Amino acid sequence: MKRGKRYVEAAKLVDRTNLYEVTDAIALVKKMSVAKFDETVEVHLRTGCDGRHADQQVRGAVVLPHGTGKTVRILVFAKGAKLDEAQAAGADFVGGEELIPKIQHEGWLDFDVVVATPDMMGVVGRLGRILGPKGLMPNPKAGTVTMDVTKAINDIKAGKIEYRLDKTNIIHVPVGKVSFTEEQLANNFQTLMDAIMKAKPSALKGAYIKSATITSTMGPGVKLNVAKLQG
Repeated sequence: MKRGKRYVEAAKLVDRTNLYEVTDAIALVKKMSVAKFDETVEVHLRTGCDGRHADQQVRGAVVLPHGTGKTVRILVFAKGAKLDEAQAAGADFVGGEELIPKIQHEGWLDFDVVVATPDMMGVVGRLGRILGPKGLMPNPKAGTVTMDVTKAINDIKAGKIEYRLDKTNIIHVPVGKVSFTEEQLANNFQTLMDAIMKAKPSALKGAYIKSATITSTMGPGVKLNVAKLQG
């Protein structure tokens, strides 16, 4: 893959043989940000889990203290009084059965998070093939299947992110923007790691976090000292 001149110059700042402390890595990622837009800072954690086993799944959600820096569009599936509640709480889109064909046939996906009340999951389940692969399917573990739609919306707007294993047992999550201070990014990172460490499957044998990298959208990755992360 051919890299741009800016990327190549930035990459020279990283010592590939070194495992960095979190604060040093964050400072480096900010310094190496070369894009003209406010890049997202992402963490990639390679785990020792085998997601094919139900007892080794890692999935949950956590509210980052400084948010993600991203405006999140929320779609709520509800009915009756819960529709009005969702609207009052600041959901971007609310509805029920009538939204299904719009998503299924018109390819409408102008939202980032889907929240549903439990009584709507039968309806939302019909969208599994579309929402599932995009990571948009509401899930009780992530707090997106709930009767308390106000709390769900407030948490998401405050910077709640979901973490889960992908097919290769890696967790990819945003922890803020390059424009955040080093302290804000470090706080967000620590909050995320605390939640992920708590979610460690009891059935797992061997290392939980095998490697960790922090990077900006367009910048080079910086490898973290995993031993320090696991305490």
